Amino acid sequence: MSRPQPTAPLDPLAVLKGLASLRRLTGTYPPGHPMIGQKLKELGDLVTAHLQETELLRLDVIRGDVFLDSVPSSTEGQANQQLLGQLTALGVDSIHIRRGVEIEEFLAVAEFLWQFTGSGDGVAPQLAARNVRHISLGKLIPLDTRWRMQKWPDAPTTPLDPHYAESILRTQQTFEDTAAGKPIDVVTIRDLVQLLIHKVARSNAALGQILAVKQYENLTYCHSVNVSVLSLLLGKQVGLDEPTQAALVEAALLHDVGKTQIPLEIVKKAGALDKSERKTIESHTTLGAEILVQTPGLHALTPTVALEHHRGVKGTGYPELGHAIPHPMSQIVSVADIYEAITGARTYQAPTPPERACLILARLAGEKLNTALVKTFVNAITFFPLGSMVRTNRNELGLVIETNRGEPLHPVITVLDQITYEPTARVNTAARDSSGAYERHINQSVPLPEGLDVRGMLEAA
Repeated sequence: MSRPQPTAPLDPLAVLKGLASLRRLTGTYPPGHPMIGQKLKELGDLVTAHLQETELLRLDVIRGDVFLDSVPSSTEGQANQQLLGQLTALGVDSIHIRRGVEIEEFLAVAEFLWQFTGSGDGVAPQLAARNVRHISLGKLIPLDTRWRMQKWPDAPTTPLDPHYAESILRTQQTFEDTAAGKPIDVVTIRDLVQLLIHKVARSNAALGQILAVKQYENLTYCHSVNVSVLSLLLGKQVGLDEPTQAALVEAALLHDVGKTQIPLEIVKKAGALDKSERKTIESHTTLGAEILVQTPGLHALTPTVALEHHRGVKGTGYPELGHAIPHPMSQIVSVADIYEAITGARTYQAPTPPERACLILARLAGEKLNTALVKTFVNAITFFPLGSMVRTNRNELGLVIETNRGEPLHPVITVLDQITYEPTARVNTAARDSSGAYERHINQSVPLPEGLDVRGMLEAA
């Protein structure tokens, strides 16, 4: 079986332009005009192709930037800004489209937007009256929304692999010392690197907990440990030798150390950042590089990765460095950084499932991320290793007994009784229903209970 290739990225501006054009056409031509039909087909084909891979397409305009499924897209150009201005002038800066949308719903929304005055019974009832069931329009309130935000724990609350737990605690202490103005202890960093390489990265339980959905708002120290392990896995796949792997783990572990100098209320802010706050948060790259370059004994590339990990492969991103392309080590950390961030909870959104996170990586490939690295990460990393214990979205407890080539996020599991741990069924989580959607998802990895005969269960399976 051939490995799945990342899907072509959806241009969110193309969707917005298509909807804006359709709105204008419905106000200009009579119903059934060929130009309306042609634009309907173009828009429908564009959205339907995207929704084959996901249940929901989310377009949000926040302070002039378009976000596709929480990922920012370029909106440079006067024409693009005019387009966004037309939508926001109508009071619409959030468009969500769900799988199953019908072509008539796009037409109904376009007609509604042409006639919309901002008055009436509210947007949702008016759309419902037009039989629009899969498209919602909204107005974002970016700052004053904390009252309805999910409050996630700041760190893992479930039992962890002991080596993984130790690495988190030691990294937390290092970052807290740095925030207090103390110098980085290079000996501690070297010990942490060895712990991560030789213990954490070799633990199925730890890898499962890092790769799966994380039901906590992983602060800088948790995020840094996870990114370092993911970077190591990716580095091994591309053939880095052992000394380079150690340098990569060190750089990934410290890539966000500059955030220790950023006020926590900005790092954890629930709403959209204003220009001043965005500038402050972006400064963590230069602050981190400055801290690291002044720390004797670190690898020479560690400050470089801290400086470059938010820069794209085409020379975009921050900080402004002209058209300089990031170092390959920075490119590896960027892939791990984005995957880890979006599979963790945020004050303003729930964590993204691993398969959805991989689709986001695919859309960023070629523009922000190195395409070859994304393909390697998605296709070659074993997200749920043999013998790891997982929990599905149906609250089933299972032991991974087989991996599916081409379906790294959907292994075959033995479902276990949650009290006796006796096998009850064999389930392939890659199975899909009649609509093409997965019947099951792996929600999280869980620690193996002490004394469980994993080897015997694998042999029996």
